[in-house]
Amino acid sequence: MIGAFGNETAEKVLMFIQNYGSGYSREIARTYQIPQSMVYKQLVRLEQEYVLVNREYGRTRVFEFNPRYAFRKELAALLQKGIDLTPQAEKDRWFMQRRRPRRVGKPL
Repeated sequence: MIGAFGNETAEKVLMFIQNYGSGYSREIARTYQIPQSMVYKQLVRLEQEYVLVNREYGRTRVFEFNPRYAFRKELAALLQKGIDLTPQAEKDRWFMQRRRPRRVGKPL
């Protein structure tokens, strides 16, 4: 899918947000091991194009899909297809991160 969204970084940003529902620049950059400035630039660009919106949590700007974006369903389907076609090794590395703490007392 590279090139469908302008560049590879934009694609990774969108796939991350599709998979997790939201994200911030540092978290996305750490996941893909790319510079945070590149990720932030794409987040701002996508926000200016009304694909994403941001919310502030303390000092962190968390980005998510704009629910009013006209092609939201189509974009979600395309991104999900891209995630499904991603090789399993990359899926495990990029899309299987724990985002909540483990329940107290749950066995490992």
